[in-house]
Amino acid sequence: MKNALQEQLLKAGLADEKKLKALKKEKQKQPKVSKKKTIVSEAALSVEQQRQEKVARDQELNRQRQAELKERAIAAQVRQLINVNRVAYQGEVAFNFADGSLVKRLYVNQKIHNELTKGKLAIAREGDGYALIPAPVADKIQQRIPDVIVLLNTNDTTEYNPSENDPYADYKIPDDLMW
Repeated sequence: MKNALQEQLLKAGLADEKKLKALKKEKQKQPKVSKKKTIVSEAALSVEQQRQEKVARDQELNRQRQAELKERAIAAQVRQLINVNRVAYQGEVAFNFADGSLVKRLYVNQKIHNELTKGKLAIAREGDGYALIPAPVADKIQQRIPDVIVLLNTNDTTEYNPSENDPYADYKIPDDLMW
């Protein structure tokens, strides 16, 4: 059944059958753009955008979890290094050291006191207390978490060379000075 307007144009002689067939073919070739497809494509774009945001959020959360797991693993390694290499210290000689802005005191024997001052032993923070550990282990710990090591004396082999104008040049500092 033909369109009423087309029938009227044919009867009036303003259009012919060939032109009508050509218009039909051209109309069929044109892609149909419907409102439903644009709504669906907008919805699909919105869903795809939300999916990409969720993927980005999940990747960020995964990266944070991995960093947290890595920190926990390093902390566990440090605790294990301290526990395995701990040096027992009991004695009557007081050894004073600074922990931040506080001055703390450990009672050790003379041998351990000498090793602490020479830098052969170090003091590490362990929970609420302190542990004595060998200097090489303290270096390993310091590479992982530097805040755990409270005291690590370095073996400074350079002598103090006073200048010519120094009034205290004649007075040597004793090696066994305790403060």
